[in-house]
Amino acid sequence: MSDTGELASALARIALRSGRTIAVAESLTCGKISAALGAAPDSAQWLRGGLVAYSTEVKRKVLGVPDVPVVSETAALAMAAGVRSLLDADLAVAVTGVGGPDAQDGEPAGSVWLAVDSVYGSRARHRQFDGPPEDVLARTVETALRMLVEASDPLD
Repeated sequence: MSDTGELASALARIALRSGRTIAVAESLTCGKISAALGAAPDSAQWLRGGLVAYSTEVKRKVLGVPDVPVVSETAALAMAAGVRSLLDADLAVAVTGVGGPDAQDGEPAGSVWLAVDSVYGSRARHRQFDGPPEDVLARTVETALRMLVEASDPLD
């Protein structure tokens, strides 16, 4: 099993044990995190859903991202809080970034902001991934799942 599959299965065990629910807001990864979680055991019991907010307009109108660059800490935090509220989940993760090959919002290719939000608070993380877009996406999915595992500890 891949690291992604192992992380998703770990989240499934944590969510089932704790009775907590998870939601996802994705831009850069365009549904890949949701797909990984949906493939995990008993996901219908704990995965509230995911929202692919690829356009800036959707990020602003649906998730409440303020008028800031969408590849930023502020945007990632707003996306995580927005999807957690929208889908009534206990824990949410959001990702926004630049897959490449070109820069966006003044950020270079491979620049990624990730955020988690729960009743215990929120936190964001910036990563700069090298490589082609498919590598950036794969590393973003893995990092997002790791952040969910880390954030789920206080939920136990």
